[in-house]
Amino acid sequence: MIHKSSIISPKAKISKNVKIGPFCFVGENVHIKENVELISNVHIEGNTTIGKGTKIFPFASIGTQPQDLKYNGEANSLEIGEDNLIREYVTINPGTEGGGSKTSIGNNCLLMISSHVAHDCIVGNNVIIANNVPLGGHVTIEDSVIIGGNSAVQQFTRIGRLAMIGGMTGVLKDVIPFGLSFGNRNYLEGLNLIGLRRKKYENQKIMELNNAYKEIFKDENFQDNLSKINGQFKNNELINEVISFIAKDKKRPICTPKKY
Repeated sequence: MIHKSSIISPKAKISKNVKIGPFCFVGENVHIKENVELISNVHIEGNTTIGKGTKIFPFASIGTQPQDLKYNGEANSLEIGEDNLIREYVTINPGTEGGGSKTSIGNNCLLMISSHVAHDCIVGNNVIIANNVPLGGHVTIEDSVIIGGNSAVQQFTRIGRLAMIGGMTGVLKDVIPFGLSFGNRNYLEGLNLIGLRRKKYENQKIMELNNAYKEIFKDENFQDNLSKINGQFKNNELINEVISFIAKDKKRPICTPKKY
């Protein structure tokens, strides 16, 4: 069902059971998959794919030119997965040549009012980005991350799986998986223990993770501490995930507890 006031390019691919409300615009290279709903006043352009069951609220702007002064019209794309909720005034930009030319968002995410996903970001599944949160370019958000309202994530930052960022946090340093991070300039407050329990991880593994966390961050020499515990918890996938995350990009600063 397409409202008569909306402008839909004849070249756009519109799948079955798509609902497009009043005053929407859909460009020629857009692919909207089954059961998507554009409520009203939604703008979608560029090489953009919207996954099945996604619902987009009024005044969202999707797929417009990246806000990167180096962008010179090269081919790029934006891929949004299935069953996402994209609320009012959300903006999402496609990629640039310097970052692989692609921005991607996974499945079952909630992007609240006025949040922004910049060029070349990779957002996983089951992510919640609260009101007024901008993600800078090239940011990676792993699965099941929650970012509190009015926070800001600096370009190239990584946030690990199941981490939680408190409201009004300036995220300049990478946050480990399962980390709990706050502050005007982010620091680690501990682990997201509530999130881990909600995901039904065994208490024993959570306790071991908590002990490993204390050992890794007991002083400012956390890289040395990491080397000492590496191999001690081979059967704990949570600890191994944290170790792998830190080792993956040693050029990036890692968020640490405030005492440092």
